Amino acid sequence: MTKMHLSLLAAVAATTFAHAGVGADEAAKLKTTLTPFGAEKAANKDGTIPAWEGGYTKPIPGDKPGGRRGDPFKDDKPLFSISAKNVDQYADKLSDGVKAMFKKYPDYRIDVYPTHRSAAAPQWVYDNTFKNATRAKLVGDFVEGAYGGIPFPIPKSGEEVMWNHLLRWRAPSLHFNVTHYQVTSDGRPVLTSDASADQQMPYYFLDGSPESFAKQNDYWLIRVLTTAPAIRAGEAITGRENIDGSKDQGWVYLTGQRRVRKLPNPCCDTPTPATAGVMTFDEIETWSGRLDRFDWKLSGKKEMFIPYNNNALFGVKDADVVGKFPNPDHVRWELHRVWVVDATLRAGARHQAPKGRYYVDEDTWMAALGDRWDANNQLWKTLWTYSAVVPDLPGVVSTSMGFNDLLSGTAFIGSLFGGKSAQYVVKSKIPDTTFTPDAMAGEGVR
Repeated sequence: MTKMHLSLLAAVAATTFAHAGVGADEAAKLKTTLTPFGAEKAANKDGTIPAWEGGYTKPIPGDKPGGRRGDPFKDDKPLFSISAKNVDQYADKLSDGVKAMFKKYPDYRIDVYPTHRSAAAPQWVYDNTFKNATRAKLVGDFVEGAYGGIPFPIPKSGEEVMWNHLLRWRAPSLHFNVTHYQVTSDGRPVLTSDASADQQMPYYFLDGSPESFAKQNDYWLIRVLTTAPAIRAGEAITGRENIDGSKDQGWVYLTGQRRVRKLPNPCCDTPTPATAGVMTFDEIETWSGRLDRFDWKLSGKKEMFIPYNNNALFGVKDADVVGKFPNPDHVRWELHRVWVVDATLRAGARHQAPKGRYYVDEDTWMAALGDRWDANNQLWKTLWTYSAVVPDLPGVVSTSMGFNDLLSGTAFIGSLFGGKSAQYVVKSKIPDTTFTPDAMAGEGVR
């Protein structure tokens, strides 16, 4: 093969597998018509979605950073409610999964509140996002050149939108205490985990850069210690998610063996011990999987009702929330613009859910809703992630999460904070050694 042939092949490969960021002229929109994260700054035509004016950054009355948190919108009243009786009137603004919930559960309800575009971030995150717009690129299925902000604020593909979700702004270092519940088909809640967790995003370290981050590429670190129920007390799991999903690592501490074991496949449709195996790894926070298992199609942007600004859940007891579905009395829905992304299982790959659809909020890049179809093309699960305003960060971050199994009637309602004295605790940098198997082994009990 001649040098010319090799050069041509290299050029074709680069065109096929590398997708560069936008040009400087298009990136300039992030300082004019778009928000610093790439959302449409203007209100919608009828004003039901207001203009973005900087987000919510002032202290919330009753909010105690490091302790319990308050609700900045507690005085809002629902504009209207959607029920099985009037769902057809709003069908164009509801996901397939949400519409299926009305059919399966006649008492299901959505209370729609005034829309607040509360998303915010520090200026340095906005500055990095602006830089990422022109320097970040997709090489195959992986991000290169991005750091400290949204990697693709002006996305051109479904894969870019999903990377924005995975690398969305949230606390670089965080501690939280939560409870998880499995719900049986007859509506009975079963506590699967009462846990304490530390989480870290090296991608958002203030003193980093694309070059320093690329040396290790672990963008999300987590360590979870389970304290209840008694049968699981003392269990622990540590995970390190990498830009290259094949390098993800996970370990569990088994109390019966008093040993740390490395998980062979902390990925995809493998059940995760963090939820007692009820959720799969890639269902955490609606989507947390490897992108190279699917082909991603960006189906456009639309206005939809999604759960949003659910600070009220910080003040509600678990028993008042958990049932066949989260109690509608305590869940806030708003109208927002979302990116719609369809996932189809890639040729040669395997997954229990070969088809999915995800609804990603334009302001936060959080996948607020997701639907999954099984191998028989039946709508199987509808997933959700609730958000809350954390002005001391500042940001709108993911909090509670879960799913409803539309076939079996079971559900999972997790990451509830209401009964905890310390809720979403923004911390300074946590030592990297915290997120290692040695740390789990050293602190193992029983």
